[in-house]
Amino acid sequence: MKDLELLVSGIEYKVRKLIEQTNALKEELNRVKLEKETLEKVVRDKRSEVKTLEEKIKLINVAKTIESGKDSAQAKQKINDLVREIDKCIGLLNK
Repeated sequence: MKDLELLVSGIEYKVRKLIEQTNALKEELNRVKLEKETLEKVVRDKRSEVKTLEEKIKLINVAKTIESGKDSAQAKQKINDLVREIDKCIGLLNK
């Protein structure tokens, strides 16, 4: 009978340990999920910032081309590209 009680006691101890480990892993998982969401937001923000900066570079290049007075065909092409892109964005906003 003592062997059976000892065996049951051992099983109970192992079950408690498993429950503790499960709870610790759940907490760790929640922490990692929050960290992942934070990092994904940072990545989205940085991508948006990069896109904004790329647009500024395009505009600066167009301005420099127009300002220099050289290669007006290239300047016109860049302006047309920008107008098309703006039209595309307006079309997306109207949907």
